[in-house]
Amino acid sequence: MSRIRFNALAETLHRTPIKVVQSDKRSSLFGNNVFNKHAMQQYLTRSAYESVMNAIDHGTKIDRKIADQVAVSMKDWAISKGATHYTHWFQPLTGATAEKHDAFFESINGSLAMEKFDGEQLVQQEPDASSFPNGGIRNTFEARGYTAWDPTSPAFIYETTLCIPTIFVAYTGEALDNKTPLLRALQAIDLHATAVCKYFDKNANKVSATLGWEQEFFLIDDALANSRPDIQLTGSTLLGHTPAKGQQLDDHYFGTIPARAMSFMQDLEEECMLLGIPVKTRHNEVAPNQFEIAPIFEEANLAVDHNSLLMDVMQKVSKRHKFKVLFHEKPFAGINGSGKHNNWSLSLDNGVNLLRPGKTPMKNLQFLTFFVNTIKAVYEYEELLRASVASASNDFRLGANEAPPAIISVFIGSQLSAVLDELENVTKGKLSPQEKTDLKLNIIGKIPEILLDNTDRNRTSPFAFTGNKFEFRAVGSLTNCAAPMTVLNTIVAKQLKEFKIEVDNLIDTKKLKKDEAVFNVLREYIKSCKKIRFDGDGYGEAWEKEAKKRGLSNNKTTPEALKVKVAEKTIKLFEEMKVMTKVEMQARYEIELEEYSKRLQIKGRVLGDIARNHIVPTAIIYQNTLLENTKNLKEIFGAEYKNIAKEQIELIMTISNHITEINALVLKMIEERKKVSNKKALVKAEAYCNKIKPFFDKIRFHCDQLETMVDDNLWPLTKYRELLFTR
Repeated sequence: MSRIRFNALAETLHRTPIKVVQSDKRSSLFGNNVFNKHAMQQYLTRSAYESVMNAIDHGTKIDRKIADQVAVSMKDWAISKGATHYTHWFQPLTGATAEKHDAFFESINGSLAMEKFDGEQLVQQEPDASSFPNGGIRNTFEARGYTAWDPTSPAFIYETTLCIPTIFVAYTGEALDNKTPLLRALQAIDLHATAVCKYFDKNANKVSATLGWEQEFFLIDDALANSRPDIQLTGSTLLGHTPAKGQQLDDHYFGTIPARAMSFMQDLEEECMLLGIPVKTRHNEVAPNQFEIAPIFEEANLAVDHNSLLMDVMQKVSKRHKFKVLFHEKPFAGINGSGKHNNWSLSLDNGVNLLRPGKTPMKNLQFLTFFVNTIKAVYEYEELLRASVASASNDFRLGANEAPPAIISVFIGSQLSAVLDELENVTKGKLSPQEKTDLKLNIIGKIPEILLDNTDRNRTSPFAFTGNKFEFRAVGSLTNCAAPMTVLNTIVAKQLKEFKIEVDNLIDTKKLKKDEAVFNVLREYIKSCKKIRFDGDGYGEAWEKEAKKRGLSNNKTTPEALKVKVAEKTIKLFEEMKVMTKVEMQARYEIELEEYSKRLQIKGRVLGDIARNHIVPTAIIYQNTLLENTKNLKEIFGAEYKNIAKEQIELIMTISNHITEINALVLKMIEERKKVSNKKALVKAEAYCNKIKPFFDKIRFHCDQLETMVDDNLWPLTKYRELLFTR
């Protein structure tokens, strides 16, 4: 096994960056392989183009005749780009993407052939896909599932396949994917945010949620990654002693991007440009061999699709550069994990960002309305927001090495906090002319200045306001953004709905003017959700005790966090907002519990295999070397050998103790797994969390101790210093 390690190291040391031929202008490439507005205008008739745009902008249906026209035009465009196949590209409840390729090719009478693609094939397919998670929504013998075209996310060509973004639903109509609930949540936020916007702008027609994700990842040479069974099978290391140098010098963060990594990023960016993914930023992250790539903000549904597509493309491009991309949230112990910060905002169809203050008191009141309502929504549903990012791998990240804690709180900065504190004192009911003037000029009017000067940022906050957006930092790097975005947009939509009801009630029953009613409702919201605001350090027992006093949840593990998904309050929320049914919520709960158990089961099996089949045999080989050395010393020095070989004897005994502990712990872990093999999802998940997972650190401790003792020439696993610092 050590031969594999040293061969991998030798192979890595001879790597050179692949030269990437870059275009003169990225803008000339952007969207070339996307059936976007420009392509549609070239290939569609005017009526077909208008029909598709109405579907995108207003959700209107596309009739079959128009669908046929769109399909033929899309096929002609795709073939002109070299495409030979098409697929309905969807996002099942695995967190990844799925596709089944069909050729445009059709035979005619067995002797002739043609390329064919019609409206029926564009609009709906029946991929079966019976092996995807469904949480009991359907049985295998009732395996029919349907994919249906989502015209709001444009089709694209990757390699030689036309990819058509679609939703995935069961025969009975329940959502079996991540996209369908997201689209419903985006409809809800549009409806209720637009209604509130009309208080400030009667011409407001549409509100869109926007998203800018920040994708963090590790790049490891593929030879080194393939020499580690744990990385191959779990995407992370399960063993490995901390190297002498990690990230403590902060010399990797924003440093010069290593040559091979730069070559990979350049190649990746070229692919992204062709696919219309507007990546703009790249840089080294804090940990060695950790990086980040981030795009310009986009409409949330499209941004989610682009992130899922990016992760697929990254895996393919990395192979050309002899890298393995690690998206696991905590692939290495002792250094930063990887997140995927979700920067969220709301925008009107004229481009106005509702979370950016304006130049007039009325625009600033609009900003405050959406700002405060978002904070109130997070306060009311903080447990659900935490559950939206829960996973086996993200549990290892939250609360460690700069990652936010599992306690959801909102950071807004000291100066905006001061503004909200002042607004708490707004007079109840009608306001005097002097108070209105004071509010508009001295409090609301100064908000733009405050934001310009308020540069304080809290890196430990899970949900932070950063100038013109909220940054949800608890999202893990492996997570499909659709899950947290569905929850966030749903809870804000619900809150805006409640806000409008309360404001309208004050206008109708108390005869308050519009701005007076808005101030009155905001005042009560600011008071009621003050507990969720926290500008301090999110780490340690002090904050945990304080959060408990405030009544905030601290669900540190996935089984704890997920329970809220089937709580009566949650089900009522999603059904009221028409985002998910009770059946769909319960199905997702079961699926996520099962996935949690399966991922920990795989980790446990891999850890046990490596510990007993790789680490222990290696330790015994080295121990035999020590025994032979001790035996020889005894033959030469006689009775004096005990003093001369004292360290060897102690080392032999220490190695024996570690071997004994490893074998005993692995056997106990296996027995615990057997006990829950046939248990229900929640019981099994809790057992894996509380009874099986604790063995991981115990086994690791003894293996890592052996790594510091055994001859480096014998050690079978590529070490942390080699994985993290070989570039």
